[in-house]
Amino acid sequence: MTVDNSTPVTEFVLAGLGNQADLQVILFLIFMLLYMVTLVANMLIMIIPNFNVTLHTPMYFFLYNLAFLDICYSSVVVPKMLINFMSQKKMISFWGCMLQIHFFHFLGSTEAILFSFMSYDRYVAIAQPLRYTTIMSYNVCFGLASCAWVMGFFHALLHTIMTAGLPFCGPNIVKHFYCDVKPVVKLACTDVSLNLKLLTRVTGTLTITTLMLIILSYIFIGKCLSKIKTSQGRRRALSTCSGHFTVVILQYGTAIFIYMRSSTNESLEQDKPAAIMFSAITPALNPIIYTLRNKDMKKALKKLLKISQ
Repeated sequence: MTVDNSTPVTEFVLAGLGNQADLQVILFLIFMLLYMVTLVANMLIMIIPNFNVTLHTPMYFFLYNLAFLDICYSSVVVPKMLINFMSQKKMISFWGCMLQIHFFHFLGSTEAILFSFMSYDRYVAIAQPLRYTTIMSYNVCFGLASCAWVMGFFHALLHTIMTAGLPFCGPNIVKHFYCDVKPVVKLACTDVSLNLKLLTRVTGTLTITTLMLIILSYIFIGKCLSKIKTSQGRRRALSTCSGHFTVVILQYGTAIFIYMRSSTNESLEQDKPAAIMFSAITPALNPIIYTLRNKDMKKALKKLLKISQ
């Protein structure tokens, strides 16, 4: 039931990660460093292919999209978090909160869909190496990437509209360090069971579907690897998808932990470490994982560093 004779909420307070002054300074420095790594490392992923013709392949087209997504994704959460570490009033406007929810889910779901397309790209590269660039033409890659962005946008729009349409009449303290659907809808003064069911079922369906597509791709990749007779050939093939596989484990592990559990006060507190991994650590690790596990990327990076000297 909606509460009557109450003032609608026009802004929210983000509880953050703690209130101790000394801890806030330390956290500010840690997350500032992570954010700088995210920006610099992902920008390098976007720039490096320009210095090596061998990197003008479908794989690096998808990596470019992933790097851009990681920059935007981290920028939705971390800058506001840094401001709040140094601020007494950790306020965010109602519509600022709704925009944060929208772009967080928009970019996150787009990334999940993109991962499934990247796994298919790896399968084609290993199963059909001679026809790889023909099958994964620019038009195909552009179409897949566009599909990921459009689907991600409408997935997020559903949650944003459903959340923004709720009546909020106090309290207005979001028990998180950013606005997300679960901690925000718990503040609504009406029944939110539909919102939580949609979050679990729609986001859960998207997560499980894309994860199943990735697993299916890797099953076929495994069959292809079993047909490669030399161990050197298998290692070379594995090296092309090891980075993607590592990133998928990090990303999906935290997503499943957060969005496929019941929404209780205890679970919201438990979500915070996973959310930190999801929004701040993984975007910084992704380009490092792809660079360290890719010989062509390392060669191109060395070339770029020599040019800059």
